[in-house]
Amino acid sequence: MNILDSIYTRHRQKKKSIAILIDPDKAEDTHKLQALVRLATENCVDYFFVGGSLVTTTNLSEVIRIIKENSTLPVILFPGSSLQIDPQADGILFLSLISGRNPDLLIGQHVIAAPILRNNRIEVMPTGYMLVNSGRTTSVAYISNTTPIPEDKYSLAACTAMAGEMLGLKMIYMDAGSGAEREISARMIATVRKSVNVPLIVGGGINTALKAEHALEAGADMIVIGNAIEKDPNLLIEISERVYDWNLTSDPNNPNKK
Repeated sequence: MNILDSIYTRHRQKKKSIAILIDPDKAEDTHKLQALVRLATENCVDYFFVGGSLVTTTNLSEVIRIIKENSTLPVILFPGSSLQIDPQADGILFLSLISGRNPDLLIGQHVIAAPILRNNRIEVMPTGYMLVNSGRTTSVAYISNTTPIPEDKYSLAACTAMAGEMLGLKMIYMDAGSGAEREISARMIATVRKSVNVPLIVGGGINTALKAEHALEAGADMIVIGNAIEKDPNLLIEISERVYDWNLTSDPNNPNKK
């Protein structure tokens, strides 16, 4: 089963997933990276996302190599540009920034990346990427030269997601951005969830187990944790316990299922 099929299977089963986002610029300490990978593997993490809006180092390949040496979990590229492609990865989020109007991030970078990906075995997962205002200007908003969706424009977010699904994108990724001041509200997540049938990924600003739980309850199929884990690795244990309990009670064979 490929990665996208596994995500869809979990989506149909109403099982939740955790992805750890590793920015190569912040992963220069090999020992810390190895410890994080081992911690993630021991605590119900499902995927590693690798990349960032601005990768200034040249250690993308080294980061992926270390992850794969210490874990069998899928490594998925989260690219800020067509330069962030590495054949060691298992998959790539082929992100189209549908919340913005920057043609380079709607199709331009994809044209450059397409022949590279065609000649590799990386699984390509077309994903509608939506930036949501988090109360501060994040790196991804600045670098992408786009305006995030206002945090109270629920209908706009829903229509954007619907358009992405109608264009054939296989997943929707709502992101408040790295270092977000606020997480995406439960109301916005729930509004988008009701508007599309594809798996919904939510990231940015999820820095407590309670915020993770609220995102899951609102309809996120997968939550992405990045900066918060870098600052407090033990937070991953708390969040994974919430996800484990959710999936256990959602199991059709469990008499106490949700």
